[in-house]
Amino acid sequence: MLTPRSAVVLLSGGLDSATALAIARADGYVCHAMSVAYGQRHSAELDASVKVAQRLGAASHRLIRVNLDLIGGSALTDHAIAVPEGETPGIPITYVPARNTLFLSLAMGLAEVQGAEAIYIGVNAVDYSGYPDCRPEFIAAFEKIAQLATRAGVEGGSLKIETPLIALSKADIIRRGLSLGVDFAETVSCYQADADGRACGRCDSCRLRREGFAAAGVPDPTRYASA
Repeated sequence: MLTPRSAVVLLSGGLDSATALAIARADGYVCHAMSVAYGQRHSAELDASVKVAQRLGAASHRLIRVNLDLIGGSALTDHAIAVPEGETPGIPITYVPARNTLFLSLAMGLAEVQGAEAIYIGVNAVDYSGYPDCRPEFIAAFEKIAQLATRAGVEGGSLKIETPLIALSKADIIRRGLSLGVDFAETVSCYQADADGRACGRCDSCRLRREGFAAAGVPDPTRYASA
């Protein structure tokens, strides 16, 4: 009997990562989901990740805790920095230094232990906030690191970093997720969601999500705090 292929999927609980998990499953992988509590403003997205992992059939789901809030420098980890409402020029203050580098490193470790062939991450370089660690150049560089830093890489194997959403618009991501059974009502994307997971409707993430549903021509299932 052939051993099923496995993949590690970074799962934030948001719209993009939920779709990435659904795609990994559709690609035939046994999926080990990983979520990270990194000192972000709220835990609503982590609560959402549990529901998403269960609904989309993840074989396992781990929550790892780190403390990027001790580094600060981001509105998502430092409560003294306000989350901007509306578009801002350049790289926004919601960028979390080293976040995706850390997330991929943790996923790389789990992939080694699980014997996984791939890591799926829902980064996007089309409808996104301009974060430097969401670009194809960064992903390509990290994949080279994985070849050098893992037993599999040294022994002639490989670990692929899969970014199935990187060139898709938000509307296309939504359409793809819906076609694969993602319930976007269970996801949380807002930078400052309340304790019940209701979105503010004003931050950049809410704007991109709302515009995505409008462009996709489907109802927006997001629960807003003002509704």
